[in-house]
Parts: sequence; C-alpha cells; structure tokens
Amino acid sequence: MKLIDRHVLFQCLQTIALALFAFIGLLLLQNIYADLEDLVKFGASPLQILTYFAIQLPSFLPSILPLVFMISILFSLGQLHRNSEIVAMRACGLGVWRITRSIWLLGVILTATLFALNSKIVPWSVEQSRTIWDNFRYSNELKSKSADEIGIVKALAYNNFSDGRLWFINRFSEYNFRAFGITVSELDESRKEKTRIMASEGYFDEVAGSWVMLNGRVLTFDPQTREPVSSIPFGKRVFEDLKDSPTMMQLREKKVQDLSFFELRKVLQSMPPEGDPDRAAFLVRYYSMGASPLICLVIVGIAVPFAISGVRVNPMVGVSKAMGLFFGYFILAHLSTTLGSMGHLSPLMAAALPPCLAALLAVWLARSMRFA
Repeated sequence: MKLIDRHVLFQCLQTIALALFAFIGLLLLQNIYADLEDLVKFGASPLQILTYFAIQLPSFLPSILPLVFMISILFSLGQLHRNSEIVAMRACGLGVWRITRSIWLLGVILTATLFALNSKIVPWSVEQSRTIWDNFRYSNELKSKSADEIGIVKALAYNNFSDGRLWFINRFSEYNFRAFGITVSELDESRKEKTRIMASEGYFDEVAGSWVMLNGRVLTFDPQTREPVSSIPFGKRVFEDLKDSPTMMQLREKKVQDLSFFELRKVLQSMPPEGDPDRAAFLVRYYSMGASPLICLVIVGIAVPFAISGVRVNPMVGVSKAMGLFFGYFILAHLSTTLGSMGHLSPLMAAALPPCLAALLAVWLARSMRFA
C-alpha cells in the first residue's frame, strides 16, 4: 500500500475508532441506565452484570457501524480538504478513485464484517443476552412464586398453517414450558375443524418431540354437518403427532424486528413455501438482514463524491447533502420493507430495492465527478 493510501486510510480509521467508542459508550450507558437497577434487584453479582453487558456489545455494531463509517469518511476527507491536501493530490494528476481507493477497500472489509456479524455473532449476542436476563428474572421470581407461575405468557396463539393446526393456550410458563388451558384444533384441507383437543394442562417433551396432555378430552366432528360426533376423555395422553414446539410458537408471536437471524431462519423453515399469510413479513426481514451490510459500500459511493466536491464549494454543503441522502436511504428501506410485508412487493425485491437504487445513484455521482 502506497503512502497516499496509508495516509487517507489512517485518517479514516482514526475517526472510526473515536466515533465507534463514543457511540458504543452512549448505547452502553443507555442500557446500563435501563437494566442495571433490575439486575441488582435480581441479585446478579458484579461479574455477572459485567458479563451481561459485555455480551450485549456486539448487537450494537450493525446499527451504529454504517453511521460511524459515514461520519469518518466525511470528517477525514473534510480534514484533508481543510489542509489543502486533496487540492495538492488533484494538482499532481491523481483522480478521485486513486485518492479514495483505500476507503473503498475499507468499505469492502466492513461489508464482509457486517455479513459475519449478522450471520453469526449478533444472533448469538441477542439470544444469549435475552437468556441471561430471563434466567436472572426467573431466579428472582422463584423466591416468591411457584415454578408454574414464573415467566407466564397469557393468551398464546399459534397457527401451524402447513399442518393445518390452530393452537390457543391460556397461560404458558416460559420457565418450565408448562401450558395451562390448551385447545388444539386440527383442520382439514378446506380449513374446517375435524378434531379438537382440549386439556387443562400439558407440556412439551423435548426428548420425544411431542406433547403430553393432562386432564382433557378429544372431540371429533362430522365432516358434513360439523357437529361433534364423539368426545373421548383422558387423564394423561401422549400426542405423538403434535410436534409444534413452544419455542417456535413464541417466535411466531414476537415482532419480526425483534428476532435474530437464526430465529428468522428457524421460523421460515417451519413455514410452507406458499399459503402462509405471515411468510412475507419474515422473508422481507430475513433478506433485509442479508442485504443490510451493503450499506457500507453505498455510503462510500455517496459520501466520497459529496466530500470531494467540497474542494470547490463550501464543505458543509457536500456533508449536508451526503447526510440527507444517508437518512433518505433508511426511509426508503423502511418504506420498501413495509410494502414487501404487505405483499405489494416481493420479499426479495423489497430487500434489494434500496441498495440497488443507492448503487445506481453512486454510479451516477461517480460519472458526474469523473472518478478517473
């Protein structure tokens, strides 16, 4: 790497380090303010508290790294402009591409880094920190409540569209995975109820992969009249055909944006390729998380031309335009994902449209700047 490349790259990395430290510190302080008091009440030790916040740190990076990269490009190139270094480089016959190629290389590296973070590290961080928090909360509640009263989720509903099964659970304990007030309706091809399982209590056997119901009955309906034709009570019964795990039920009930990359994949694998009305929203989020790292290359393509244009005009004009386009990109991404979730765009198009439009804008800016 030549001297100019090292100089430009060092200026950019220096700003990234400072901005990253500042943003992570602010987010960490916000989480400490929100969670520290509860963790102390739960009886967590200082080491456990430090571990909890340390595990949370990787989950901050996908949201702040693109903004930090944008700030670093604008600030570092602005600094070079104020010192007349860009003017000197252009006077020596160097084009915009030659001056900023180390920044483009950094953009490629950060894109690969975000891909790795989104696919491996961030899902682990999100799920692990959530598990640690729940364990602290459950341990604290055990002091005053029974195991069946801890981590209660009320009115848990689940539509297993592929297997034609509707679940409704009055109360479900996330602590011991026991369910109370269970109703399972099994549907035929026309989505009409053919059998109904009702039980006062039940639990999912992780080893056998099936549900065990207690104190209930099975109703069978006539396929023509839809009237009940039999009612068979039971004290305890294993339903080997009921493979719906409580974990999957809870994932389907959560907001799509709260799920990690791994959890989205699990939900999509459980859905049929067609026919499930919720599939589009999960697919859009899944594809968007895969496409989001491309924002780093988009940032270089947008920020560099406007930062370099500051050589001829007020530098703040270029900075403000670049920041405006940056936030406009996120507005477009939100609108596109919303349309995709509603079925107005295909999930893949909804995820790919914002980066593709931004890439076209970057190409146009590069041509207008004569990057050579």
